Amino acid sequence: MGTQQDISIDVPIIIVAHRGPVTFSLSPEGSRVVERGSGGLVTGLTGLVTKIRNAMWLCSPITEEDELVASEHPSGTFEVEVPGGAVQIRFIPTPAEAHQSFYALIANPLLWFTQHGLWDLSNAPSITASDRLSFENGYVEVNKVFAEATAQEVMNKGGRALVMVHDYHFYLVGSFLRRRCPDAFLLHFVHIPWPQPDLWRVLPSWMREPLIEGLLANDIVAFHTERYARNFLLTCEELLGEEVDYDAYTVKVGKRTVAVRWYPISVDVKAFEALASSEEVNFQAERLENIRREFLVVRVDRTDLSKNILRGFEAFDKMLDDHEDLAGRVTFLALLQPSRQDVDQYVEYMEKIRRLVADINLKHGNTDWQPIDLRFEDNFAQSVAAYKVFDVLLVNPLFDGMNLVAKEATLVNARDGVIVLSEHAGVHDEIGRFTITVHPCDIQQQADALFNALMMSAEERRRRRIECLKVIKENDIDNWFSSQLEEVSRLWKSLAAPH
Repeated sequence: MGTQQDISIDVPIIIVAHRGPVTFSLSPEGSRVVERGSGGLVTGLTGLVTKIRNAMWLCSPITEEDELVASEHPSGTFEVEVPGGAVQIRFIPTPAEAHQSFYALIANPLLWFTQHGLWDLSNAPSITASDRLSFENGYVEVNKVFAEATAQEVMNKGGRALVMVHDYHFYLVGSFLRRRCPDAFLLHFVHIPWPQPDLWRVLPSWMREPLIEGLLANDIVAFHTERYARNFLLTCEELLGEEVDYDAYTVKVGKRTVAVRWYPISVDVKAFEALASSEEVNFQAERLENIRREFLVVRVDRTDLSKNILRGFEAFDKMLDDHEDLAGRVTFLALLQPSRQDVDQYVEYMEKIRRLVADINLKHGNTDWQPIDLRFEDNFAQSVAAYKVFDVLLVNPLFDGMNLVAKEATLVNARDGVIVLSEHAGVHDEIGRFTITVHPCDIQQQADALFNALMMSAEERRRRRIECLKVIKENDIDNWFSSQLEEVSRLWKSLAAPH
């Protein structure tokens, strides 16, 4: 596994991501509380940044208390304690109206839906003049603000720094930053799927072309899988007419050459194992063990349309239809974190989940047993506890950039649990051969997979988990990051002249 020495680099590192490593809130007594930032990306990056002395993190304030903290540090970074050490962060406030358009109208759902193939094209999207204003006055404006703040930090550090921009919120930062900071090295990591060019044609050229050009202003554009990297090359060639080298995985942009790479993200093995052994997680695991039947199926997800939650429940329903002897013997524990409840489609999706689960429980359940235990809450300790005690974990997204749940759960599971895994999850490239692979739209196949996973022999379950663990531990979060730094060092040295 990686070490602190492995992930060092001799220039300052500036991380730019929409969410930060922490958020601030007020306790009922009125005192300020620091909580960990949400999401797998934040969890992984936070552990890394504590190991790098010359790193800082630029992010958006999420809560009202975040805004207040930002006002207390209007011109620079501040240090905050997180598990494993301290992190230098800087909140970048943006006008409320601009941020609303940037986040709730363009990034989510427009870009998210496009990149996950979620549109019902006979009905949506319908892009109007209002959407164009949201793009120009929201997405573009917020990207400019973040680019300006990043440029300030780069210049404060002498103009030479490694800037690592993350995800679909900031596709334009590279183009603004390239002009301001020609001596900085820019890496943009896209953590969600990159679809084939035809899906990008859903967006009009006035939107899609600046987004792709913005990414090409970076020195490296990175993804989790080779497939997404190849799709990006195809996009650059077909939609922009750029010169692409499919052997070298590069795009020629004027006199510059942009490297396109893939680095599958992983988990901080030691930190996550320690978390799984904590008093709170053990308490939650004991509670789950006390309510389990013979078998326990688990899913842990945000209520995002891409996670394919409805079909997972439909598959479980079909399994119970096909195998009536499982009645009363198996429980499906679904721990779902409400997501993007400011977007109409997500509010509707949660209601569909509630109705479907109620129907399945009414159909199969009785006064003594409800087949699906549905919980809408954000309880990380409970989720980790569920990782420890499942017999089968269902991970069936329509498309997923990676999906760290599959890795985290395998790492700490104590029952040699089996993963039923969608072939469209990025993590499938690494561990798919040790799981039961399913197509996310095939309900019968998923039902059969759930049953086969429950009936699998102890020896086979054990073999699969051991092999899966080898992959996860060999490519831990330190290795993910150090692989990028090695590539940065190599390419930076090879540049013939400043940009």
